[in-house]
Amino acid sequence: MPFKPAFPGERPTLGWIVLDWIADNLIVPDGASDGEPLTFTREQAEFVLRLYEVDRRFDGSAVTGRAMRNARLIRRAVLSRPKGWGKSPLVGALCLVEALGDVVMDGWDADGRPVGRPWSSLGFKPKVQIVAVSEDQTGNTWEPILDMARRGPVMDHYDIDPMETFIAVPRGIIEPVTSSGTSREGFRPVFSALDQTESWTPSNGGTKLAATIRRNLGKVNGCSVETPNAFEPGVNSVAEKSFAAYGLQQEGRTRLDKGLLFDHREAPAETDPADEDSLRAGLAYAYGDSADVHGGWVNLDRLVAEYWDPDTDPQEARRYYLNQITHASDAFLTHPEWASCAAADKVVADRDVVTLGFDGSRGRAKGKPDATALIGCRVEDGHLFEIGVWEAPDGPKQEEWTPPLPEIEAAVADAFRRYKVVGFYADPAKDWRSHINAWEARFGGKVKVKVSANHPFEWWMTGGRSHLNQRAFEAFEGAVRNGDISHDGSYRLTSHMLNARRRIRHAKLTLGKEHDYSPNKIDAAVAAVLAFQARLDAVAKGVGKRTTKAVRRIR
Repeated sequence: MPFKPAFPGERPTLGWIVLDWIADNLIVPDGASDGEPLTFTREQAEFVLRLYEVDRRFDGSAVTGRAMRNARLIRRAVLSRPKGWGKSPLVGALCLVEALGDVVMDGWDADGRPVGRPWSSLGFKPKVQIVAVSEDQTGNTWEPILDMARRGPVMDHYDIDPMETFIAVPRGIIEPVTSSGTSREGFRPVFSALDQTESWTPSNGGTKLAATIRRNLGKVNGCSVETPNAFEPGVNSVAEKSFAAYGLQQEGRTRLDKGLLFDHREAPAETDPADEDSLRAGLAYAYGDSADVHGGWVNLDRLVAEYWDPDTDPQEARRYYLNQITHASDAFLTHPEWASCAAADKVVADRDVVTLGFDGSRGRAKGKPDATALIGCRVEDGHLFEIGVWEAPDGPKQEEWTPPLPEIEAAVADAFRRYKVVGFYADPAKDWRSHINAWEARFGGKVKVKVSANHPFEWWMTGGRSHLNQRAFEAFEGAVRNGDISHDGSYRLTSHMLNARRRIRHAKLTLGKEHDYSPNKIDAAVAAVLAFQARLDAVAKGVGKRTTKAVRRIR
């Protein structure tokens, strides 16, 4: 029987079965409610319901012949919340329910509700991992799991043996794991909890380990949940890569438009830690239902005191308490600064007066090839929007990648056709000068602001224009911090902007990558600065101002 929603808009999920199982079998592992049945806040329960969502079109049993058909929609999830929110008990409970509960979709009952079965009933060994790059990290989740297993009703309902280093379950095991990626190859888990993935980096083997775990999960149609705090952009952590994957999924730039559940909640960008009311409001928002002001267990008075402690690093406080994605010490802009200017609801209409900025790359000098970017800026209000960002894919194919010239040429021509372009500043370096000169010949007569009479588009980011570049960077930085600029929130523009680092060359400010071989690109950030500078020059010349005609009165 097909799914029958109980109310309009209901989505089918095994989450209700999971929540009931947890309440019946597990206890609160510590705190004021120690020993009571484990129930989640509404916010936590909503995550569980989304994690266990199933395909409403599923029309069979879990196993057909020798093949398994897992109708669960989520392959991997990211639960990003501040410290103390309750991630560890929640994920610990999921480890136990995955090993013992009805978590595999097996069809619909007579009322059109989803039916689940345990992994073991389908012939699979329910192996569950709690994985981290250090033993201390695995302890965050392992300790509450042991407590829930040893003292809860689950001991009476199931044949389990909770040992110090593992929990034996029928035909399976739950275990904490700290290992290199290669040593876990071939393991077949049904569920993996990846803790503190903001600290999983290439240098400690974390990114390789995460890739290995996901390959292993794919063998049995399993699922993983990451529980990071806010990451620091530019360190290539697993959490950062997951954030990037979600951004691409949301913008339709992945082959699949689903499979990754990303649940991240951070304090609003305008939160001012120096103002107590603002800080409290930011903490209350980040902690949600877990905050004491919302009936939870997190004492905001104590968090304010910890935040303002002279020994607390302000940047770490943003990450751990406000759950805000922070920045490197030499970042051009911070994540809160850039986020505060986001205005995805603004629409740039056809024939709006705009300026364009372009930064491109043709070759591969060091590491991953640089990207090519075309960014627009509306003259009236300084709203930045992505027209196109072309970037090499990750993996071995990147060595063969070159920018798609016909597509880029078409994007430039379409911008001039669609909008009223009054300025176009483009860096001709990196083998783009001939193309930019051709654009000047074709479109140069249409613009109102020009870099020079002979070359209206050529704005060199290198050479003898460092003083002009510094003024452009400083003007852009000031506009962001003063709220005089907005942007469309596109993933690539945002990531390139947050990748950009402040560099001083010949005593002048410029932008650069974290290092020459960094795979984190900044070309869209440079293009945005050029588009905004062209907009400033247009405003200075009175171009693009809205004028109102005087109404002649008849006396």
